[in-house]
Amino acid sequence: MKHISILIPHGHTSVVNIEGSHQIMNEVNSICKNMGRPPLFKVQLVGISREASQRNGLFIISPDVLIDDVQKTDLIIIPAVHGDPEQVMKMNAAFVPWIKEQYKKGAEVATMCIASFFLASTGLLNGKQCATHWSAANKFRELFPEVNLVDDKIMTEDDGIYSSGGAYSFTNLLVYIIEKYAGRDIAIMIAKSFMIDIDRISQSPFIIFQGQKSHDDESIKKAQEFIENNFDEKITVDQLASMLALGRRNMERRFKKATSNTVIEYIQRVKIEAAKKNLENGRKNVNEVMYEVGYSDTKAFRTIFKRITGLSPIEYRSKYNKEAVMMA
Repeated sequence: MKHISILIPHGHTSVVNIEGSHQIMNEVNSICKNMGRPPLFKVQLVGISREASQRNGLFIISPDVLIDDVQKTDLIIIPAVHGDPEQVMKMNAAFVPWIKEQYKKGAEVATMCIASFFLASTGLLNGKQCATHWSAANKFRELFPEVNLVDDKIMTEDDGIYSSGGAYSFTNLLVYIIEKYAGRDIAIMIAKSFMIDIDRISQSPFIIFQGQKSHDDESIKKAQEFIENNFDEKITVDQLASMLALGRRNMERRFKKATSNTVIEYIQRVKIEAAKKNLENGRKNVNEVMYEVGYSDTKAFRTIFKRITGLSPIEYRSKYNKEAVMMA
């Protein structure tokens, strides 16, 4: 029987991550019982105090055990904890040596959504691949450059450490772990019971590109604003460099540092974000949308759109614009 430790941190924690993990992992035991098998998991809520206040006192969670009571565990689940990462780390510092010790003993660790910030603070993610909520990706890269963040992924696995992307994608990660621990048959039953889309790996279709302006380079902000206001035109790197009175290489270096994108990548993402909005809300066909955002090459547009969103333009419109699909 594998021991599952669901951490109960202090602070503004995702109660959904905690209860959802507890319910889904225990449902595995119910399925095993119905199949005449012994229970697979011992699931416990593990804390650093007897009670943990959540969401400004709206909820109180009482852990089953404290960390000192758990000498050996097989999987540590860390729910998302909101707020300033340094403050979160300070409030929950007592967990860190225990997590490190258990990982050293062979335990696996799963972080959910922005819990990646907490785990990255321990150093255990250094050199490893990790996902987080797409909206927090730039901040994460800024704070933890030594971690290999893949912000388009719903989940990752690297050397016994799992991570999930935004919000409710934690359910996809749980199904993935259950398949690894219990087999494909039980993972499928769990996915069907909770109506979880099994084998979904990308959060790209859900990403809203919001400009990446949380930096202090005013020249680069001007370049970003120019791109966003003129995305339907052909914009070149040389044109932007000349406009800002910067050398091309210097401008490209500063742009990448400020936005985590190259200039070309940024232009493409702005164009595709505009195309997404048109496909979500309008009745124009894909070619009309393509021309409106400044593309004339159908193959190039479709290739870039799919690389950024994970879907073809037609698939994207079908997913987010039912009215347009019905009119087609």
